[in-house]
Amino acid sequence: MGEKLFRLDGKTAFVSGSRGHLGRAMARALCEAGAHVILNGRDDAALAGQEADLRQVGFSVERAAFDAHDVAVVRDFFGRLARLDILVNNATAMQMKSFASLEPQDFATTYAASVTSSFETVRAALPALRQAVARADDASVINVASMYGQVSPDGRLYDDRAQQSPFHYGPAKAGLIQLSRHLAAELGPEKIRVNALVPGPFPASAPPDFSARLGARTMLGRTGRAEEIAGPLLFLASPAASFVTGAALNVDGGWTAW
Repeated sequence: MGEKLFRLDGKTAFVSGSRGHLGRAMARALCEAGAHVILNGRDDAALAGQEADLRQVGFSVERAAFDAHDVAVVRDFFGRLARLDILVNNATAMQMKSFASLEPQDFATTYAASVTSSFETVRAALPALRQAVARADDASVINVASMYGQVSPDGRLYDDRAQQSPFHYGPAKAGLIQLSRHLAAELGPEKIRVNALVPGPFPASAPPDFSARLGARTMLGRTGRAEEIAGPLLFLASPAASFVTGAALNVDGGWTAW
């Protein structure tokens, strides 16, 4: 019975930012659990390659190339979707800038990409999520936040402090965590669960010395591997978390628990 709790057979999942470092791992994990996965990103050719790779190993996937931050396009896409069991809001937009070079528009852009976009996507997907509830008595929304929505970056780890997580990113992700709580309260009576997944240090690529410094900051003494996001994601997506909503699940090796 335990293994079945994490199975997603017969369910449909949508993952924005599917081609990112963690996006790829999340999309594959959902496929491996039996879900039909809709891959999303802006580059159709790149998505087509990802789609082909996953189909080649027997997974059920399709691609939907559009900007997940374009509200009109989002409304049109989800308005035509018959059913959606799992919605993963993973796409974001952020430009690395130093404290001195940040402009007000940088904050507005990142907030819109993290908070406003996630809100609009959930609202647009509601009819499809409700159809999932009607058929399976459950639907799950997972908003991908960041540990920097809970703690500030440790500038001492960086040779150049301009390379640390910028000031407009963490506040936006903090807003996304709080949005997840609000949505959970709003949609709980409809059996739609909403949670935040909160990754810690999962560098896609980093110089070995810097990666070692990041890893030493965690309780486990290392950084995360992309595939290690799979278990926490599947927990929130699956019947294993049927009584979990309004939560922020930290996946950070203990970084935020010091």
